[in-house]
Amino acid sequence: MSDLFGTSTPQESAVKAERQPLPERLRPRALEDVVGQDHLTGPHGALTRMLAGGKLPSLILWGPPGTGKTTIARLLADRVSLHFVQISAVFSGVADLKKAFEQARQRARLGEGTLLFVDEIHRFNRSQQDGFLPYVEDGTVTLVGATTENPSFELNAALLSRTQVLVLNRLDEAALDALLTRAEDVTGKPLPLTGEARAALVGMADGDGRFLLNSAEMLMGLPADGPMDREALSEVLSRRLPVYDKDREGHYNLLSCFHKSLRGSDVNAAMYWAARMISGGEEPTTIFRRLACAASEDVGLADPQAMVQVITAWEAFERVGWPEGRLFLAQAIAYVATAPKSNASYSAFNEALALAKQTGSLPPPKHILNAPTKLMKELGYHEGYKYDHDFPDAFSGQEFFPEELSGPNRPEFYQPNERGFERDIRKRLDYWDSLRRKRQGSA
Repeated sequence: MSDLFGTSTPQESAVKAERQPLPERLRPRALEDVVGQDHLTGPHGALTRMLAGGKLPSLILWGPPGTGKTTIARLLADRVSLHFVQISAVFSGVADLKKAFEQARQRARLGEGTLLFVDEIHRFNRSQQDGFLPYVEDGTVTLVGATTENPSFELNAALLSRTQVLVLNRLDEAALDALLTRAEDVTGKPLPLTGEARAALVGMADGDGRFLLNSAEMLMGLPADGPMDREALSEVLSRRLPVYDKDREGHYNLLSCFHKSLRGSDVNAAMYWAARMISGGEEPTTIFRRLACAASEDVGLADPQAMVQVITAWEAFERVGWPEGRLFLAQAIAYVATAPKSNASYSAFNEALALAKQTGSLPPPKHILNAPTKLMKELGYHEGYKYDHDFPDAFSGQEFFPEELSGPNRPEFYQPNERGFERDIRKRLDYWDSLRRKRQGSA
């Protein structure tokens, strides 16, 4: 029983410890015990080197859920003898921040430093983030912020310039399996799973150690009827969706992986990243939009049918819907990924845009201007225009650029390559170019 001063007997402490959630009971007591982050906490890790220097800078810990951000912050405070204060941007406001800063000032007057750990720091708005700056600059607090979002997008540049960003890795299978082994050692209970089911549980965790340990604790508390197989496990645990925020960085990261796989003609990787997005709840229309962009930007006229295939598949999907619609999505992905590639038209238009900005409002040649009025005719509009269909090969060879860009200075933005249909376009352009030189020379 507790005495008047709130101390507890060893038996009471043991009972209290057993009531703690398993992730809390397994929280490492030293940085060296943190799993899966050797690049930070290992013998040659970034944090190990910082601590060897005797001073801890303000940090931003960026990583997926359940990878040890809070644990590392606590251990850093212990290692450098700072008072640990934790707040969450989800539940805290300006008043909470002011209180934390004022208490930190009071400790500083007594010679005690403060490590202020701010979970989900990206949820504070820009002005709230600016509020940290004077206290970080004058050393009132050593700030350690935790975020699952890309700091480059979510945090103020001023705050980033005063902190060092450390990236935490998603826990791999070895790290997750090590956590399960620790859980079995601490509880004294084996995980009631077959080897296949154990591997399935690790896969369901998707790199999140907290989810893994909470699931393990629940499984260990079930009546023991022998080890569960994979099917039994799936009945007990609803399958967890992959970590994927459709409106945040995960959305853009996976779209980037998908598009680059299409561009790189890796049909299997493109299928995989599309499946990852679909499994994470992404709308198929988002993937079709990216396919349409790739069909133009990366395939272009090397295979003009790529765009036709994508738009046709998209329309078929909208008519039929899911799940049959995945047939059309798969066909479009396979076509774009395996089509010959060319960005010649895309590059050509970029060059044309650049030249248009550079040259300004050069007047067009009058012979290609219409002359709907008498005055315009008197000014020479449309005079000398050659109707291409009047020529046997439907090609007049007339100049269509402004005078300043004609002749030897004539731009050639579009440079088709020798892949796919552009091989034929190259031959056609070369033929027209020879006719143009011949007919303009004889004019």
